[in-house]
Amino acid sequence: MLNKLFGFDKKKHNIRTEILAGVTTFLTMSYILAVNPAMFSELDMPVGAVFTATALAAIIGSLVMAFWGKLPFGLAPGMGLNAFFVYTVCLGMGYSWQFALTAVFLEGLLFILMTITNIREAIVNAIPINLRYAIGAGIGLFIAFIGMQNSGIIINNQSTLVSLGDITSGSALLAIIGLLVTGVLYVKNVRGAMLIGILLTTLIGIPMGITEFRGIMSYPESIDAIFCKLQWDNIFTLDMVIVVFTFLFIDMFDTVGTLIGVCTRAGLVNKDGKIDRLNKAFMADAIATTAGAVLGTSTTTTYVESATGVSQGGRTGLTAFVIGCCFAITLFFSPLFLSIPSAATAPVLIIVGLLMMEPIRNIDFGDYTESIPAFVCMITMPMAYSISDGILIGMIIYVLLNMCCGKFKKISVAMYILAILFILKYIFI
Repeated sequence: MLNKLFGFDKKKHNIRTEILAGVTTFLTMSYILAVNPAMFSELDMPVGAVFTATALAAIIGSLVMAFWGKLPFGLAPGMGLNAFFVYTVCLGMGYSWQFALTAVFLEGLLFILMTITNIREAIVNAIPINLRYAIGAGIGLFIAFIGMQNSGIIINNQSTLVSLGDITSGSALLAIIGLLVTGVLYVKNVRGAMLIGILLTTLIGIPMGITEFRGIMSYPESIDAIFCKLQWDNIFTLDMVIVVFTFLFIDMFDTVGTLIGVCTRAGLVNKDGKIDRLNKAFMADAIATTAGAVLGTSTTTTYVESATGVSQGGRTGLTAFVIGCCFAITLFFSPLFLSIPSAATAPVLIIVGLLMMEPIRNIDFGDYTESIPAFVCMITMPMAYSISDGILIGMIIYVLLNMCCGKFKKISVAMYILAILFILKYIFI
């Protein structure tokens, strides 16, 4: 039954490992339950309703990934995409949140169409192998940077953009303690090391005054105020086209990068470099995005934090099922789950960042037409705070550099087309 439902093979997989992996991934991505409502409150959207919609979108996306995609990935409304929704479309361009939800809904429909026609899978298969390795390593740097930033180890600096925070106290100190605790557990091969590390760090944060106990249970709030509030007045305007395609570009290449990076880490890539059940994973993403817009939240996407569960041994849809169940539980236990501080999940993100750097050893650094684009791809992700921009810039550099070196036959037709589209994207969008 587990094989039929989740692709679980008892000869290769372990139920306890899959459950631990699911819980670990959930804990590292559950911050979205606090971030999304706070961000959307700037649009006067009801905080409680947004919390419920965020959890429901994550449940739907993760369960579709579990049963349909049979892959160990969690889905939820994406960071970056929610910021574009709130600060650019609504506060910047002056449109209502109903307009933005409509754009997300249309993006989801386009993704479903692109998945059915295999366009998204063709794009993934067109990416050169060394760039694929770079994507995984770049995501590792990116999520490690997220962990350091969320915990206060790295802070904003107006002169140098970033600098070291106060690591002798507060969240930064707790994160470093948690990094040591989790690191020792991982080195000692303790099963469930990352989940245990999160829980121990949370407990250590209590006497430090960082872990704030918010209660245990509460009833989920209604989403009536934001459910199915789509606005069709402006769907044929130029602004709508720009907004939809911006959502499309960011979501597509964030998801492509996440799937390539995490699948490479999980050993889910075939000998020919292709990912098993990739199109089904894309369909889960597309369905979740469309459903999320109806529920009243921004684009739902595959989370890079899924790498934490994969590093714990999660390999099947059972991991994604557990993630969905955890989000369902949060509907009633939200105060308890929101008590886990970001400093407790930061160590896991840092360690997983290290683990995702492993594919870098496969890059041919002696061939500079391969290594220069790969390095640009890797370094752009954390510096630009964007997986999609890292991929796009890396692919543009790959095509232009090989063209300038006269290696035209090395570049596929699909890469030429993609490079032109990406250049036009940066010029006009």
